[in-house]
Amino acid sequence: MDRQSTPDPSSAPSSALRVIAVVGLGTMGTGIAEVLARAGRQVIGIDISAAAAEGASAALDASTARAVRREKITEAERTEILARFRTSTELSAAAEADLVIEVVPEDYATKHEVFTALDAVVRPEAILATGTNALSVTRLAADSARPERVLGLHFFNPAPAMKLVEVVSSVLTAPAAVTAVTELARELGKEPVAVGDRPGFVADGLLFGYLNQAAAMYESKYATREDIDAAMRLGCGLPMGPLALLDLIGVDTARTVLEAMYAASGDRLHAPAPILGQLSEAGLTGRKAGRGFYTYAAPGGAEVVADAETPGDAHELAASRTVRSVGVAGSGTMASGIAEVFAKAGFAVVLAARSQEKADTAKARIAKSLKRSVDKGRMTAEAREETLARITPAGSLDAFAEVDLAVEAVAEDLAVKQQLFQSLDKVCKPGAVLATTTSSLPVVACARATSRPQDVIGMHFFNPAPAMKLVEVVRTVLTGDDVHATVRAVCAKVRKHPVDCGDRAGFIVNALLFPYLNNAVKMVQEHYASLDDIDAAMKLGGGYPMGPFELLDVVGLDVSLAIEKVLHREFRDPGLAPAPLLEHLVAAGCLGRKTGRGFREYAKA
Repeated sequence: MDRQSTPDPSSAPSSALRVIAVVGLGTMGTGIAEVLARAGRQVIGIDISAAAAEGASAALDASTARAVRREKITEAERTEILARFRTSTELSAAAEADLVIEVVPEDYATKHEVFTALDAVVRPEAILATGTNALSVTRLAADSARPERVLGLHFFNPAPAMKLVEVVSSVLTAPAAVTAVTELARELGKEPVAVGDRPGFVADGLLFGYLNQAAAMYESKYATREDIDAAMRLGCGLPMGPLALLDLIGVDTARTVLEAMYAASGDRLHAPAPILGQLSEAGLTGRKAGRGFYTYAAPGGAEVVADAETPGDAHELAASRTVRSVGVAGSGTMASGIAEVFAKAGFAVVLAARSQEKADTAKARIAKSLKRSVDKGRMTAEAREETLARITPAGSLDAFAEVDLAVEAVAEDLAVKQQLFQSLDKVCKPGAVLATTTSSLPVVACARATSRPQDVIGMHFFNPAPAMKLVEVVRTVLTGDDVHATVRAVCAKVRKHPVDCGDRAGFIVNALLFPYLNNAVKMVQEHYASLDDIDAAMKLGGGYPMGPFELLDVVGLDVSLAIEKVLHREFRDPGLAPAPLLEHLVAAGCLGRKTGRGFREYAKA
């Protein structure tokens, strides 16, 4: 609660909004009240529940005491903060407020009742802000006696720590009101982004579609909840997996937000997955109930405990094949990275390319990578030489004759991969495991190019392979149990985290990531928000390491478009159709950082 760096509480606020009422003193309302009081505002906390009002005072008392102990503020400053906060159970207490922020339950009738009552209480020039993240700000404004003074002010939980604030204008909102609350947000140490009125706004509008797809993926039994969450944490660098995040947000809350989004968009990606309704109706709403997608040690707690769905170790018990030597086919960055991973783990590696020169160049790339590790103190010079000695570059797949595992990392072109698997089938010894690193093509199509489809499996590494911990292990309907067990055992030896998934487009990570990226492009295409605001919203509000447009430019717009097309073709969902703006940029040769221009321009390609 004390992580936010706030302005000096003793300084007088420059904004005209000096007295602020917060209506609804649940977790969010209490957090907002704390932020305001710390930043020098006079705060009136209002809740019909006396217990909630007392709880808000106690929470502020406790958090400021913690801040004093941690030497974030002085005892004198704490006294001043506490003196600036008072509570009431009557809306009439808002009469003197310059700004009222309502954060009552996410129900239109309840909010409408609050706004109607406030119309009779507040001064004509007072601004009324709703904290909704799903309901129509325009509808609330239209029902108000002062629609030009109504807007949305969407904080993120926990309010004292989270930097993002979405400032939501309706077609009725006066620009002066927007300017006033935007200035206030900055004085609170927040990052305001300006958005229009649509369900979910920017951050939740993108986040909840992704969460919904993850819930549907789990419901279809495509992957376990643990593997879905691990895939998105390790594959995308997210702080939490989607199912754990749904439990934290509240399954019922997520369902409400998605219902509002679907009503407005008609996009099937926003239609709540049935499991969200089933869990909500059963009272299994997540952490607050002690059970949702996961089971928790106690209601409100974060400790996950084993339950009937906790995976066992059946795949570890299955018989596996011995792997001592590995062949890696390809000469690009991914092939070099995978070869480095296996060599570091002690495997003898054959790195085969289309020519000896290309193979030697790929090994030289590995040598440079290992030298960087030595320079950074991550490995010794002796370990580097031993690792390089395990790698044998070859100009032909014939060198794979005795390898126990062959991994292809060639161009993402099905015809090219099928031709390569035909060659592997002829060259590799009986019993060798044949793996593809494809991120979007059907693994079974590679398997059918061989006479031993039971030996073929997907091992989708993530770039850069030496750094990224995730490997998606992709079984086809023909893959043998021993092959699956072998690849999982190999992943453990190379210190990667394997997640199991079936052979369908996008596997786990790309199937969840790229629709989210595509929806971000649609927001810009529709002039709903700017690139910078969307990127800021997802980094500050969603904890993403990169904004969607930063990521698209890094991945490559052509690569992203190709994956979007594969997803759309396989799932036939209109909502997965690539955004026309993405197609236009690719057609214009604006492919991202590699060409010097994508959604943004770069100094050089």
